[in-house]
Amino acid sequence: MKNNRLIVCAYHNVGYRCLSELLRQGAEIALIYTHEDSPTEEIWFLSVRELADQHGIPYLTSDISLPENIKRVRGLAPDFLFSFYYRNMIKSEVLEIPRLGALNLHGSYLPKYRGRVPVNWAVINGESETGATLHYMVEKPDAGDIVDQEKVAIAFSDSAHDVFGKVADAAVAVITRAWPLLREGAAGRIPMDLSEGNYCGGRQPADGRIDWTSSAVQIYNLIRGVTHPYPGAFTFLNGRKVIVWQAWPMDGQGQPGQIISRAPLLVGTGAGLLEIRLLQSAGAPEQTPEQFARQHIDAMTVFE
Repeated sequence: MKNNRLIVCAYHNVGYRCLSELLRQGAEIALIYTHEDSPTEEIWFLSVRELADQHGIPYLTSDISLPENIKRVRGLAPDFLFSFYYRNMIKSEVLEIPRLGALNLHGSYLPKYRGRVPVNWAVINGESETGATLHYMVEKPDAGDIVDQEKVAIAFSDSAHDVFGKVADAAVAVITRAWPLLREGAAGRIPMDLSEGNYCGGRQPADGRIDWTSSAVQIYNLIRGVTHPYPGAFTFLNGRKVIVWQAWPMDGQGQPGQIISRAPLLVGTGAGLLEIRLLQSAGAPEQTPEQFARQHIDAMTVFE
């Protein structure tokens, strides 16, 4: 089969599932670049290394842009290079090696949400849709011509984890359609208009701190955007860190951070009230509001 020799950079569920689809279609995967799992990260997703082992495909966890790997990639002479949720920036010197191009699967409907953690940002910003996009890689991140893309809806009750599952499904659908066309030289290329989108940076656990002067809806979006399996949105109570895992915005008024009611647990915000439904004090197990209130809340308690 012509134009079928690939090198794939892959990690996470999108990497596992898109790689599985390429294998289902008979792609020849010469080498996989992936990552070692971080001991500080909750590993809830599928393992690309295990998939590679199952299929007898060699893999490396060193950065593809290291000089020795650039030499190795050049020696393998791939027709295409694919990147599926690979976390390292790939240098231009690598992108120029594959004979027919280097492509990336990005977890948004580009050009919106270029950059890091696009699913989390879309939920945090209260978007009603996002998507998956296959595009050619250029030196500028998430900026090359689009080959194919698919939208997914974001329900108001969805967490980032829920949306990530939808985006992974969309990613597989895109690869299913696009790979036969790419292999045959028949895939389209749509220039990306960056002025129609935005770029987002990465997020750190510290970025999850709740600002109680924001509206109840904005705080709710932050909570569902970083809840399990991510580090969670947090606040402080009498100097102790408290993670809020589940909540819901409600009508009403109250001073930002002020606890209005213990049952249900209602907290004032900059606009509306937030009902907290699951939370966790530092060093303790997760608790219902009733359990938490008995231990930590009095009439004058304020979240900070």
